[in-house]
Amino acid sequence: MKKMMLSAAAISAVFMLAACSNDEENGDTDQRSSDEAFTIGVIPAQTEGEMEGAMNKLQGVLTDALGRETEIDVYPDYNGVVEAMNFDQIDMAYLGPLTYVIAQEKSDAKAIITQLINGEPFYNSYIITHQDQPFESIEDLLSDPSAIDFAFGDPNSTSGSLIPSIELQDRGVYESEDSYEFSTVRFTGSHDATALAVQNEQVDAGAIDSAIYNQLIESGKIDDSQLKVIWTSEPLFQYPWAVTAGTDEETITALQEAFLAIEDPEILDAFGASGFTEATPEDYDSILDAAEKQGILDAE
Repeated sequence: MKKMMLSAAAISAVFMLAACSNDEENGDTDQRSSDEAFTIGVIPAQTEGEMEGAMNKLQGVLTDALGRETEIDVYPDYNGVVEAMNFDQIDMAYLGPLTYVIAQEKSDAKAIITQLINGEPFYNSYIITHQDQPFESIEDLLSDPSAIDFAFGDPNSTSGSLIPSIELQDRGVYESEDSYEFSTVRFTGSHDATALAVQNEQVDAGAIDSAIYNQLIESGKIDDSQLKVIWTSEPLFQYPWAVTAGTDEETITALQEAFLAIEDPEILDAFGASGFTEATPEDYDSILDAAEKQGILDAE
C-alpha cells in the first residue's frame, strides 16, 4: 500500500492531463484493461491509526478473489478519491456517502458493498462537546451561538459536514462557512482531528461520525470521560465501496463475495466494522436528496 501525498488541486490537474491524453490516444475512457492492476482509492476516514497492515491484507484478499493484482491507495482528502474515480484512474473507491453520490452523479459510480457496525449498516452524525461545558443538548449549545467556536470535519464529509450543516441551517445559525451566527467556524479535515479539538477545548463543539467516534474511544485515542454527545442525527447508511461505470458483473460478484467472507479482525478494525454487506445505489437516496437540497451537486 502506498500513501499519496499530493494536494487535491495537484491530483485534479494530473488526472485532467491523463484524461485528455487517454482521449487523444484511445478516443474515449474505456474500462481499464483487465491485465492491469485493479486499483482502489480509500478516503482518509481518520488522520491517525495504523491502516497499512490491514490494507496490505485486504490487497491480498482481493488479489486472490479477482485473480488479478490489486493495489490500494489511501488518499490525502475526500475530493482526491472522487476525482480519481471521475477521471478513470481507479477501478473502485471507498467513499463517504456524500462523496459517493457526487461520484455517482458525475461518473455513474455504483455502490456494491458497505460495512456493518455492530451488525447494522448504519451510523449517525454526532455533535459533541467537552464534559466541562454546560451544554446538555443542541438547544443549550445554540442558546448563544455568538459565543460558540464550532468545528466541522472535511467539507465533503457526510456526518462531519453535510448533515450537521443542514441541522444548523434549519435552526437558523449557519448558512455557509462565510455566513453564520457562531463566533468562529473551522473545518478540521478529519473526524479524529475534530474530536481532539473538542477534547483539547480548542473549540466548544464539533460534528463527527458516530462510528469513528466510538472507534476512537475504544482505541484510546480520545477520552470519553472528557466528551459528551449533545445531538444525534437520523440513521445514515454506512460508507460504500463503489465501482466505476462499466465494471462487469463477474468482477462485482467476486468483490462482493470476497468482502462478505472477510473475518480478519485487523481488516475489520481498520474500518471499525463487524463485517460487510451488499449495498445498492438506492441505499444512498437520502444523502442524494440532502446534497441536492444544499446545492452541492449543482455546484459540482
